[in-house]
Amino acid sequence: MTTITARNVLGTDLLPCSYDPLTGFYRDGCCHTDAQDYGTHVVCARMTREFLDFSQVHGNDLITPRPEYRFAGLNPGDRWCLCVLRWREALAEGLAPPVFLKSTHSKVLERVSLAQLQAHAVN
Repeated sequence: MTTITARNVLGTDLLPCSYDPLTGFYRDGCCHTDAQDYGTHVVCARMTREFLDFSQVHGNDLITPRPEYRFAGLNPGDRWCLCVLRWREALAEGLAPPVFLKSTHSKVLERVSLAQLQAHAVN
């Protein structure tokens, strides 16, 4: 059996995004994705108050705890694997949160350019 390592947008191994809070579609700390991940949770971003408010207004409340989904709610400064389309919507409104390129899955490049990500990158 061969293990395939996920790649980030820089073409290197995908690094973890966050273990506290535990993020990822599979709650494994990484922005892994596959066909079951309809939201394509591939953008590792640092939450800002502006983005959290934007997301809540647009129908995705990332602030309110939801223990039934093992979700404690997010705060500004938390890292989280975001859906690529939500990040792109926020980008269009000038509210895209900062991105960690080494922890952002290469699949995002199907919807967002590397230049757009780099313009919002943090170390």
